[in-house]
Amino acid sequence: MKFNRGRRRHRRDLQKAAGIGDGLSKLPNDCLGELPNDVLLNILERVGTLDAVRTCILSKQMRKLPAMLSQIVIVDHDLVRMNSVLAEVIDKILSTRSPLITFSKLKVRFVLTPNDCRSIGKSVSLAMATQILDNAEFEIVTPKNSFYCTHADLVNFGKQFSMFVADCQDAFAGLTRLQLQNLRFGESDIPIILSTCKRLESLSFFECDAGIRSVLHVEHARLVEIDITYGEFKTVELDCPKLQQMTYDNWPCDENPLVLGFVPQLSKLSLANEGLSDKTFMISQLLANVSAVSDLYLDFRSEKIWIRPECPRVLAPVLGQLRFVNLDSLPEECDIVWTMFLLEAAPSVEDLCISVRDHKCGIESHKSRSKKTDVKWEQSRPNFKHKNLGKLTIYGFQSDSYFMGYIRHVMEAAVNIKEVSLHDRKVCKPCADMFPHIEVRPSTYPQSCEEKALLRNKITEASVMMASPVVIHFRT
Repeated sequence: MKFNRGRRRHRRDLQKAAGIGDGLSKLPNDCLGELPNDVLLNILERVGTLDAVRTCILSKQMRKLPAMLSQIVIVDHDLVRMNSVLAEVIDKILSTRSPLITFSKLKVRFVLTPNDCRSIGKSVSLAMATQILDNAEFEIVTPKNSFYCTHADLVNFGKQFSMFVADCQDAFAGLTRLQLQNLRFGESDIPIILSTCKRLESLSFFECDAGIRSVLHVEHARLVEIDITYGEFKTVELDCPKLQQMTYDNWPCDENPLVLGFVPQLSKLSLANEGLSDKTFMISQLLANVSAVSDLYLDFRSEKIWIRPECPRVLAPVLGQLRFVNLDSLPEECDIVWTMFLLEAAPSVEDLCISVRDHKCGIESHKSRSKKTDVKWEQSRPNFKHKNLGKLTIYGFQSDSYFMGYIRHVMEAAVNIKEVSLHDRKVCKPCADMFPHIEVRPSTYPQSCEEKALLRNKITEASVMMASPVVIHFRT
């Protein structure tokens, strides 16, 4: 009975992926196996590798198909905890493949357990020796969640991973993407890993470092993307000629967290931090060696503003190509007019998005250390005009003088703006659950059509002299 239920479920998955609908359920059980192999492979690759394997077991005619798949993607969160089974499945698929079959993608998520990892690595190594993989990805998780990991756990996991790399160098030499978590490396481990992963294009560290207040120097010829979340690095230094995207989330130190060395192609930069100290950073210094950034995302976690407004003349050389600016989670008690300094320094910006919220989750204990004050800024050019800004988006808009004044300020400067999109506060249910005793400031976001029409008229008064009218959207 259980076998039959599984068979019916997989048939439903297949028919859904194929877009056939309920008609497939009316066909004889062996009719699916009579379809041409190219059609079957197209269907199987849409339902995921594990479902494809389970389905093909049910038919003698289809049992050879898993070895013919062009994409092997195994990220099942249930099976991933059964590493020995996962290793067996991967070995079975890869060992029976013909070198003549195009292999476009391999993605495997598995737990860091020495014996099973080694088995998976050897299977992948053998496949790489006989076939060309356009994209190969390992996502390696640890047996313990990061919340429960001690220093000894992190060190132990770091040693296990380094031994895994040493034992399976051929597999790592062919990887294009690597995602790691909960590892504390030795001083020389990360340089060895980077030199082994010669084809690596994307690297992700979550709760990884080389010891508290360690310096991470990333030098790699092919790396295009790097993502670092948490960890205890004092500084991250990057020298990657092809790097295009950098994300750094939650650095622990007050010193300059990021040194952008030779990264001439860096176009997207994302930084997020609570800014709990008095330290502020200057964008002109951070981007001193970079002039290609077109997309800038800064998340302040509803805490202190940790960047310092600067003179446009100083910033202009590094923000000349900036087109998209997203300033997320600005504290509600901080006037947002200071953000204008970015528009003054970046004449090519087309889209400006600002999110204002009083987000309390996880930061209540930091309130005494975090001093949120208005950011001091003086407009350097009274008659400043911006010709490229076309869209302004505000999350957390309230119909008070701060927001209304800011919108008019932007519209007076952005002579070609076409759209202003206004959203109410972002709702965070955990905030209300964790801090029910804290009084939440009532929202003054317009609710009725009449209130929206009144505010829309007030806002558009600033655009009377503009070349074309501005469309004001109140989003729900």
